Amino acid sequence: MSTDSRRRGPAAAPPASTDRRNEEYEDLFEQAPVIFAALRGPHHLLEAANSAFFEAVGRDRARLGEPVGELVPELAVQGVLDRLDAVHRTGVAYRARGGRLLLGLPGRQREGYFDVTYEPRHDEIGRIDGVVVIAVETTAHHHAHLLAAEQRALLEQIARDAPLAEILSGMARAIEELSPDMIVSVLLTDPDGRHLRHGTAPSLPDFYNEAIDGAPIGEGVGSCGTSASRRERVIVVDIATDPLWEDYRDVALRAGVAACWSTPIQDTEGRLLGTFAMYHRTPKAPEDKDLALSAAFTRIAALAIERHRAVEASQAAQEREKAAHQDLAFVLEASTAITRETHYSDALQRMARLTVPALAPLCAVHVTERGRTQRIAVAAATRDGKELLDSPALCEEVDRTVACVLASGATETVSAGSFSAHPGIRGYVCVPLTTRGRTFGVLTLLATDLPLDSRTIALAEELARRAATIADNAHQFTDRARLARDLQAGLLPPELPRIPGATLAACYHPAGEGLDVGGDFYDVFPLPEHRWALMIGDVCGRGALAATTTGMVRHTARVAARLLDDPAAVVTAINDALTENATDEDQFVSLTYGELRHTASHLRLDLIRAGHVPPLVRRADGTVEELAPPGVLLGISREPDFSPCGIDLYPGDSLVLVTDGVTEARSADGEFFGEERLTEALLAAGTAQATAANLIEAVTAAVTAFAGNATLDDQAAMVLTAG
Repeated sequence: MSTDSRRRGPAAAPPASTDRRNEEYEDLFEQAPVIFAALRGPHHLLEAANSAFFEAVGRDRARLGEPVGELVPELAVQGVLDRLDAVHRTGVAYRARGGRLLLGLPGRQREGYFDVTYEPRHDEIGRIDGVVVIAVETTAHHHAHLLAAEQRALLEQIARDAPLAEILSGMARAIEELSPDMIVSVLLTDPDGRHLRHGTAPSLPDFYNEAIDGAPIGEGVGSCGTSASRRERVIVVDIATDPLWEDYRDVALRAGVAACWSTPIQDTEGRLLGTFAMYHRTPKAPEDKDLALSAAFTRIAALAIERHRAVEASQAAQEREKAAHQDLAFVLEASTAITRETHYSDALQRMARLTVPALAPLCAVHVTERGRTQRIAVAAATRDGKELLDSPALCEEVDRTVACVLASGATETVSAGSFSAHPGIRGYVCVPLTTRGRTFGVLTLLATDLPLDSRTIALAEELARRAATIADNAHQFTDRARLARDLQAGLLPPELPRIPGATLAACYHPAGEGLDVGGDFYDVFPLPEHRWALMIGDVCGRGALAATTTGMVRHTARVAARLLDDPAAVVTAINDALTENATDEDQFVSLTYGELRHTASHLRLDLIRAGHVPPLVRRADGTVEELAPPGVLLGISREPDFSPCGIDLYPGDSLVLVTDGVTEARSADGEFFGEERLTEALLAAGTAQATAANLIEAVTAAVTAFAGNATLDDQAAMVLTAG
């Protein structure tokens, strides 16, 4: 049926029965909380309706008797008249739940949702003479359902840590869809606590959002700044006249907003998080539903912002923890690397290399020694940086600061604005190298791109503190090792003498780093009547006492051998000296002492072995003999027990003497090198190259191959080869 066909025909008075029926309808539905309308005939003339009907459609009650299609023309395009036609024609009722209708005059339309029933009406003889409409508006319920769904969706976003901007923008759009005449804005508290920053406002123009971004929190700063300051809701019904908007009125009117209600967003402890604002394009005061909507979404915004800040704080804490772990790892790795350097200058040079580029692109290290300050290490990430470090103007500038740090023992930071002669430098820091209360050097880091931050300076200070101790220890180590070497050298012959008819070779390898004087020694010296004395021995222990004992043994042997024409008597004199000068610490000595003399055809050697490693004789033909006359350690008894032994050495024969540091050298699995491997090394040397030097080299190579370079005991060896 067309819309025109639904228009009224000639006016016809309703029958009396209809009037009675309408009166009954009015009595029944006028005060009922439902929408009621009685429509007559195929044109659906409005015969009766209650106040709820006219309020719902937004029309005047005076228009009773008109076709409903003329009274509410918007129903036609939404299919309502077609439904009425079908019910009137078929007599079959129609029911619908949650139907959506747009009602009202153009420009004032509202969206409504209804549960509706269209029932056919019969006259006295059973014919269909109209349709009764009964409806319940469910708009509030529908909006509440949508609101709850939107709130659930937002809470789910918060739970899965969706980006804050996404949550706030989604919230604003959801509210604006529920209330199309509303514009939503959220501002966030700046970290400084004194300003508001843009959070979201998808329906406000960019120029407006930019204008209020960073607005101060305070009285008279629009609705939002004032609300944030007062910590309470601020309602401005008309922006054009309200004094709170004096400074922002022009930009607000240009943006087309006329009213603004702002609510502070606070966390559970009352701290300000931001503001939630609802704008309108016409002056307007909020209704109860608007205030309820604002309260609900303000709470959700607070949850979202709190969650976002908690996540940010957690991430920041994780980043700080990660950075702390990285800093600690850097310091530990750098310290370990520096510790590997056993020499003072090497340790500081390694420190300089490790800081570039990890801490800065340029580094220099200065130290003070014997009253003079000098730069002993530099490091640069590029060749240009190295040239910059060497520039006289920069060196002079840094030297002045270094002098201040050496005097004060405190870190000095120099910013780019403090000097102008070095355009390539953005600043530098000089960190003291201090140990045992004394500042002996300065670590300088120079920045060429970004200025040095506090974290870098703190790392440099920690590294300098550790490196200073390591370098100082290395300095003491170097001095101690030098002293030990000098003292050890004084206990050994400066060089081996030349013996007619024989050649000599010897070697000495201290245990560990050679920090303590060892007890191994050897000596060769001339005697009257063209004789020669030679000896090799081992004093138990290390250090000063071992050095003193070694010196006493060598001195006693040299004096006694010139006075006593008997090797046994010389060894007895050494034993007497040891026992007569005994201290609380027993000093035992193993010794092999011999006196060499020439015969017409060969060399004759008389030996005394006192608890020492048995001497070996390697013959010219390559065979090896062991000399093992009995004898106990010296320094144990005042009456030593030993037996002299004579040996003839012909051309090509060699006497091999070693200390127990050679035979007791250990492999990685703890096995001793032993006398058998020593013999094998001598046998493997061959006959063509069996000189004293070659045999020493063969022994040394065999021990090193077996036990490695590190030794637990001093090693000494001496070879005499007959010519």
